[in-house]
Amino acid sequence: MASSLATLSSPDPGELAVIGKAVMRAADLLGLRNAALASIVGLSEASVSRLKTGGFVLDPGSKPFELAVLLIRLFRGLDAIVGGDSIALRSWMTTENTALQATPATLIRTIPGLVQAVQYVDHRRARL
Repeated sequence: MASSLATLSSPDPGELAVIGKAVMRAADLLGLRNAALASIVGLSEASVSRLKTGGFVLDPGSKPFELAVLLIRLFRGLDAIVGGDSIALRSWMTTENTALQATPATLIRTIPGLVQAVQYVDHRRARL
């Protein structure tokens, strides 16, 4: 029993690296540069660069981890809506959205904006 508790309290670094890889891939496919990703998840550009190379992992109890998971959720929802069309993904990110009253790429740079974009995409996806 003690070993299963230890596993729960100290996640495998390999498992944590998956979130880093996923957020880097999502950012790339959404057309977000390192500086934009750093701003969105609350990391320095240097940390994002290290995340990209595997030299840094997100701490599961941290805000950057939670924000990275939200960004991945945004990507996954959009990807499902557009059927994997990377051009449509990037276009959605950079085009003024009347429902959101902003371009999503600008909106998601704040926590409330990221949450709002995720909720919007979740709602749109539920209609599929």
